[in-house]
Amino acid sequence: MSLGPLALTAPWMLLGLAALPLIWWLLRITPPAPRRVRFPPIRILFDLRGEEETPAATPLWLALLRLLLAALVVLALAHPLLHPGADLSGEGPVLLVIDDGWAAAPSWPLRQQAALTLVERAKRRQRPVLVLTTAPPMGGGAIHASGLVQAAEAEPLLRALQPKPWATDRAAAALAAQELDFAEQPAVYWLSDGIDGPGQEELAGTLAALGPLHLLQQAAGQRAMALLPPVLSCDGLQATVLRAEDKGLGAVTVRALGERGRVLGQGRARFGIGQDRVLVDIALPGELRNRALRLELAGAGSAAASVMLDERWRRRPVGLVSGATMEERAQPLLSNLYYLERALRPYAELRRGEIDTLLQRPLAVLVLADIGQLPKAQQQRLGQWLKDGGMLVRFAGPHLAQGPDALIPTALRQGGRSLGGSLSWSKPAGLAAFPKHSPFHGLTVPGDVLVKRQVLAQPSQDLSQRTWASLADGTPMVTAVPRGQGWLVLFHVTANASWSNLPLSGLFVDMMRRLTAMSRGVAAAGEAVIRRQLPPLSSLDAFGRLGPPAPGAEAINARDLEQAKAGPRNPPGYYGREDDRRALNLSQNWQALHPITELSVPARMSGYLQDRELDLKPWLLLAAVLLALADLVAVLALRGLLRPGVRTAALLLAAILLLPDNIASAQQFTSAERFAMAAALDTRLAYVLTGDGQVDEMSRAGLAGLSNILRLRTSIEPEAPMAVNVEQDPLVLFPLLYWPVVPTQPALSDHAIARISQYMRTGGTIVFDSRDAGNGMPLMRRRLGAGARGGSSASERLRQLLSRLDLPPVAPVPQGHVLTRSFYLLQDFPGRYVGAPVWVERRSGGLNDGVSALIIGGNDWAAAWAMDERHRPLVLPTPGGARQREMAYRFGVNLVMYALTGNYKSDQVHIPTILERLGQ
Repeated sequence: MSLGPLALTAPWMLLGLAALPLIWWLLRITPPAPRRVRFPPIRILFDLRGEEETPAATPLWLALLRLLLAALVVLALAHPLLHPGADLSGEGPVLLVIDDGWAAAPSWPLRQQAALTLVERAKRRQRPVLVLTTAPPMGGGAIHASGLVQAAEAEPLLRALQPKPWATDRAAAALAAQELDFAEQPAVYWLSDGIDGPGQEELAGTLAALGPLHLLQQAAGQRAMALLPPVLSCDGLQATVLRAEDKGLGAVTVRALGERGRVLGQGRARFGIGQDRVLVDIALPGELRNRALRLELAGAGSAAASVMLDERWRRRPVGLVSGATMEERAQPLLSNLYYLERALRPYAELRRGEIDTLLQRPLAVLVLADIGQLPKAQQQRLGQWLKDGGMLVRFAGPHLAQGPDALIPTALRQGGRSLGGSLSWSKPAGLAAFPKHSPFHGLTVPGDVLVKRQVLAQPSQDLSQRTWASLADGTPMVTAVPRGQGWLVLFHVTANASWSNLPLSGLFVDMMRRLTAMSRGVAAAGEAVIRRQLPPLSSLDAFGRLGPPAPGAEAINARDLEQAKAGPRNPPGYYGREDDRRALNLSQNWQALHPITELSVPARMSGYLQDRELDLKPWLLLAAVLLALADLVAVLALRGLLRPGVRTAALLLAAILLLPDNIASAQQFTSAERFAMAAALDTRLAYVLTGDGQVDEMSRAGLAGLSNILRLRTSIEPEAPMAVNVEQDPLVLFPLLYWPVVPTQPALSDHAIARISQYMRTGGTIVFDSRDAGNGMPLMRRRLGAGARGGSSASERLRQLLSRLDLPPVAPVPQGHVLTRSFYLLQDFPGRYVGAPVWVERRSGGLNDGVSALIIGGNDWAAAWAMDERHRPLVLPTPGGARQREMAYRFGVNLVMYALTGNYKSDQVHIPTILERLGQ
């Protein structure tokens, strides 16, 4: 029930106010307790009177105070809320649709808090919750809803949810929403990132068909921005920043970062009114530019606001040699090098001179424009330079046509072809689309690029494979062949506009840029750039942090890198080798960002920053308790029992200490504070959230079942287990963490790795469970080294995780280990599966009472422990059935006892020696 800015979640409790008149009547007819005075027997004889006296009534002010106290209790039970959010519509479940793509990352805590607030409302109304995310999951696969869960169970799911470093797929989310079927109309909330994209209308229409749609999005000016890959400029780099609206002013800063995040340079720019993009110039001298590893948009904090740099953004030394005559050199527009210099200057360090002089210094590319037959010595020197990884690019012309040498990729026919010649066209020829094996593949061929004359290649069996560009009639225009680790490339036209207008077009700039990008000087990369599959080397997360390869990341062909679209299979990051890595950026090939302005279906639209809902119940209870204390003091004063001194102070202190514990909730603790209090005030088992809803639910059910067994069989009385997000939750509050490892486990940040290592060093124990029946345990025999390979995908993910932690040496559980006798006497440690070895710290010593910091296995213990709300087992262990489940329970009890009590039973190992000494 809503009363303006005040709402009551239990308005029927106001019926208690009807009892106030009865309380008033009782207070008025009930006399107060008699006042205690000293007894003077002689004085009584003088004051004897015979008239009858009426007992005094309760003072009016005291009766009103007690009425107010009763009214406060009744109002508190009605659970009033100040500035409540909009009430949940419908009578069915609460459907939360959450955009968890890259654009959600900058304001993720705000979006997460909004979701938790909605779940809290659903909890008060005892309505189940269903969560549907719109970004494809890690490793790819279809988008699915979480399934109906109780509101209390939805909270850990939302706290574990993390944004993905790629765009949302709202069309796929719409298909998932179409599969939902509700018995009653749900309350539908779409927590949007505010960015328009494909599938938006399909998703909105599907959600509106389910129930009243409420769209939440950030205010204009607070939506995510994107940083596009830069272009090389004469002074450094020039980047483009996109925003989703063109209203209002705003300043942005782009920083160039080197190793260890060192700022090498930065540029600032300001959006004007009506601008949705702005250019930012970052001044970087040549040496600093070559040391820059990434650009980031300051304060943006997303994968699209971070651009990784590779060799394509470094200025490579390019040598230019021309065979032009003095007359041609005197007229710049006729020079062979005029257009080459303008095409290459932004991307390369240009050097002009003779061949021998240029080769005396490191050189990535050497361009020979219409150079005829070279001396044998130069041919030999250039041949060796090519084998070492250089790239030689030659342009045709009259000199080359008359006397070519051996440094050409294919044999040439004498005479060439031209308009009006013996081998002539009726009209100039255009270009054909670039073949897939060409480094120019993906470039758009303008229709106005025409060729009037060219040198012809001799037909051969492998000519098609050597052809990178051809005319519309199939005649090769650019041919290439690998020589050692380098490349030999020939343009069958001139570098000026005498044979073709190609040098006048933007296509010529793009072609020369790609050739320069694939060069590596003396490094071997030319062939690799075109043909090699590049494995994932490191990946960006949604917040723009670089870490290990994401789960499910696959290799990408170098040829497809520039046109690739980042996604679950190919997340943004580096691919290749450490000495030759290539960057795949999320924002490459983007054109613009557009905001969500309106939908084609009815929807209530609001922002995330609403008035915070204030729960008045704890405040009213606090006021009622204070009034009760005031009533106590008043009654003591009326009876004459209130005396200054130690007894009175002690009485008031005792009354204050009797205040209910939940009054502290009046401080409106944050979700993190409530989490810490719940973990610290009771003993609880905890499990690490993996992002896989089914696995997390099985972990919860497993630890809940184990907690029930502990309460029945031991003196340990744990409360309900808690889910832990290792990125943000305090780990030190839990003596034991159960960590099921899944192949799609998100990569952890360096901060999380440091927190986990610190937790294990200070006495915490983590149980890693690969849940694969031990198929990956042979990896442990190699000390979890980086060279270990094989096993299941979960074990491989476990290896990657453990390789980043500061771990002690591990070994299989030895005979007589305390884990085998901390409560039950055990020989093995079964779970859902049996037989897999269990690994512990090899030598714990006296540190942390000798308790191993990690326990590693693969028997899927949570599944064997799992129980439902009625304490019925959920999974049948194989092959031992109920007997194996009982042994799994016993191992769980031993495990918790070991984590809580340490090595106190290690003295049992010495029982034979002790008995022998006693016998003596």
